[in-house]
Amino acid sequence: MADPSSYRPSPGQIPDSPGVYKFRDEHRRVIYVGKAKNLRQRVANYFQDLANLHPRTRTMVTTAASVEWTVVSTEVEALQLEYTWIKEFDPRFNVKYRDDKSYPYLAVTLNEEFPRVQVMRGAKKKGVRYFGPYGHAWAIRETVDLMLRVFPVRTCSAGVFKNAARTGRPCLLGYIDKCSAPCVGRVTPEEHRELAEDFCDFMTGRTGTYIRRLEKDMMQAAEEMEYERAARLRDDAEALKRAMEKSAVVLADATDADLIAVAEDELEAALQIFHVRGGRVRGQRGWVTDKVEAVDTSGLVEHALQQLYGEERGDAVPKEVLVPALPEDTEAVSQWLAERRGSQVSLRIPQRGDKKDLMATVQRNAQQALGLHKTKRASDLTTRSRALEEIAEALGLDTAPLRIECYDISHLQGDDVVASMVVFEDGLARKSEYRRFQIKGFEGQDDVRSMHEVIGRRFKRYLQEKERTGEWEEPQVTAPGATGPAPATPGVTGPAAPGATGPTPGVTGPVPAPVLTAASPADEIEPREDDGRPKRFAYPPQLVVVDGGQPQVAAAKRALDELGIDDIAVCGLAKRLEEVWLPDDDDPVVLPRSSEGLYLLQRVRDEAHRFAITYQRAKRAKRIRSSPLDDVAGLGETRKQALIKHFGSVKKLRQATIEEICEVPGIGRRTAESVAAALASTAPAAPAVNTATGEIMEEDDGGAS
Repeated sequence: MADPSSYRPSPGQIPDSPGVYKFRDEHRRVIYVGKAKNLRQRVANYFQDLANLHPRTRTMVTTAASVEWTVVSTEVEALQLEYTWIKEFDPRFNVKYRDDKSYPYLAVTLNEEFPRVQVMRGAKKKGVRYFGPYGHAWAIRETVDLMLRVFPVRTCSAGVFKNAARTGRPCLLGYIDKCSAPCVGRVTPEEHRELAEDFCDFMTGRTGTYIRRLEKDMMQAAEEMEYERAARLRDDAEALKRAMEKSAVVLADATDADLIAVAEDELEAALQIFHVRGGRVRGQRGWVTDKVEAVDTSGLVEHALQQLYGEERGDAVPKEVLVPALPEDTEAVSQWLAERRGSQVSLRIPQRGDKKDLMATVQRNAQQALGLHKTKRASDLTTRSRALEEIAEALGLDTAPLRIECYDISHLQGDDVVASMVVFEDGLARKSEYRRFQIKGFEGQDDVRSMHEVIGRRFKRYLQEKERTGEWEEPQVTAPGATGPAPATPGVTGPAAPGATGPTPGVTGPVPAPVLTAASPADEIEPREDDGRPKRFAYPPQLVVVDGGQPQVAAAKRALDELGIDDIAVCGLAKRLEEVWLPDDDDPVVLPRSSEGLYLLQRVRDEAHRFAITYQRAKRAKRIRSSPLDDVAGLGETRKQALIKHFGSVKKLRQATIEEICEVPGIGRRTAESVAAALASTAPAAPAVNTATGEIMEEDDGGAS
């Protein structure tokens, strides 16, 4: 590992003008390329105290052995040179987008004497018009098949074309009028090129002209009683309309734009691009990249723009590029795009309307692409095995953790505090084993105490299952302050008996016994007959993962110690830098960025977070929609709705007499008395106030209180 001070240039050597810099390693390989408005300020930032650098930047400067730079005249030149060098040197510490598939394009070879329509992949060729990219090649072929009725352009290969010209007989498409057969001279080269250019015009969005022309010719043919020609023109117009319908209108103003969205985590980012031409989505593509450098969303967007348009010219660069975050030097990037297009390019963040809604769709696609990418990695058996082995090695486990349980706490400002437990077996999610908890041992927000309670409850149930089946042996634990071992009782949290209020070491305030609630069937504690099916909470994990850092890990470990369980490993995964924390360790375990073990831990943690927040939101929504009528025994949804419909609101129902309630069809006197008692015991909610006018709003809701 190199010492950055050994190759640090003196401040006077570095110019303060725009430029591009390169870091090289000891073998003179370029490992990082960057650009700057002011080279002196930017390069100097890499040589500050290593403790202040981002971990990835720290790795880069300690891997490098030298730095050099090139001065340019403008920031636009710096942007272009940076792109050129990244493409030339392929630096290991630069963000590089990996295209997750080879996207097919619809191509028209205008560089040939007789232009050909075909599906093309790979590098773009000069003189060829490209449309797309498309998600599937069959989508291109369907579109072309519809359009050949109106624009019978050549689609055959060079060999087929030459053979037809030699024999004087066209191919099958020539006989069924889906090719103008230039190979046998049915049309001149000029006429065939005009057909190809009309085809391109239609694909670029100028559709109305051709459809109106066909409909006009159809009407004229009908007036002249040329009904067969009119029917053919009608079918041609319908074919063009069907081709248009395959790409729905998303922007009513016929905009040409590219929309770029980014989904990212600490280690990877997924990029999605929608190509909109003439207001219609003409293509979609996606990339995935490792975040090998310290880069934010604006930096990812800038790298994406370089890769998207670095080789493009003219109309391939749209008039408008919509992004989730503007690059750091927006003016220079916009100018660079304008130079490549040959006219002004608008680079901005959509704020409202159809464009903002479409951007949300692109963002959802990016999120799904990132999730799919991680799922694909996790679904491979070899990859999963390697991930489990890496986790075992990093955490010092004797064997690979074939069963991993992860816990997360979720709440909204201390209200509706819940927890989740997700289970991964052999690296795959076991959703039937997922569990959720309500935190009722205390009120308020305390993630550490919540984690302690949840871990205690879960493993108390595990000990109860072992005791019931005769597998449990009394562990020996030492009570705080005791000089010898004392037998631990299954299910007792800490040295105090259930219900005791004595302090637990490391926990502030009294810790009540774990409260088992009806959050899920898993919280039932009544023993059941052995029917041969797997029992809830009956199987222990080899590894417990908690969402959090040292405090949460310590709480989970303390809960296990209090139950006398010492054969289950515990770790925590902190979100900020994806560090793995172990009990009683002051320093985290940092897994390599490309580690499959880290990817698996991330996926487990993210799944626990998703499951917890979904339950918390559902619980909060149910509380908001609750009504005092919910507590009336025997009153179903149909009769509740009948009461509300009859009286108009809960407020008016509360003011009604028992006799008036009995007038509602299906409501007897006993039920009416129960309704009246329930409403009487529930104080009416405070009146709502319009903060703008000070007006007190009348209660007229349909049952919420």
